Amino acid sequence: MSEVSDPIFARIARRYDLINRVLSLGQEKKWRSRGVAMLPHGRVLDLGSGTGDTDFGGRQVVDLDPVIEMISLSPVGPRVVATGESMPFSDGSFEGVFSAFVFRNLTSVTLTLEEVDRVLTPGGVAVIVDLARPRNSLLRVLHRIGTAIVLPVAGLLLAGAPKEYWYLHKSLDSLPDPEELFEGHELALEEVWRSGLFGFVYGARLRKPR
Repeated sequence: MSEVSDPIFARIARRYDLINRVLSLGQEKKWRSRGVAMLPHGRVLDLGSGTGDTDFGGRQVVDLDPVIEMISLSPVGPRVVATGESMPFSDGSFEGVFSAFVFRNLTSVTLTLEEVDRVLTPGGVAVIVDLARPRNSLLRVLHRIGTAIVLPVAGLLLAGAPKEYWYLHKSLDSLPDPEELFEGHELALEEVWRSGLFGFVYGARLRKPR
């Protein structure tokens, strides 16, 4: 969803899910499932769907991703190639919006949240799952050192793409903490939770006012 990240995801599309499972020690699906459980049982947009690897429990899902190499691997239909900053849907098209490991790669978080607000029905829920640095300052330093070493090595060994996973390391410092990132928008921030080693995975639930 940015000119920087899109070519990166295009190059690693076929190994993206494997690398995620290895790096998360098999926990990635659990992190996604916790967020999905907070969605309403209506029509849901998977924003930045990638390969469509999320289980939505029978909900009616529309995939959206700007990287055709990724979304072409998705088993979900319909699939839409577009960005979060400019979504080709009518106002109030979805009861829920889900986005996993995408927001660090957006060109504009503000424009994307405005679009999410627009396509949600009144009272609709958006759930965002992503990576961030730990909140504790010492753990943040240790985590930064660790990802600088582990991510490029994993990218080299699993996908032959060390530069792409050096980008992932840098992207972890691209945004403020979610408690700050999602405040002050039209969507009301209802909850933020942390998971993973040192709490480096976060989830945020937002709701559109009725």
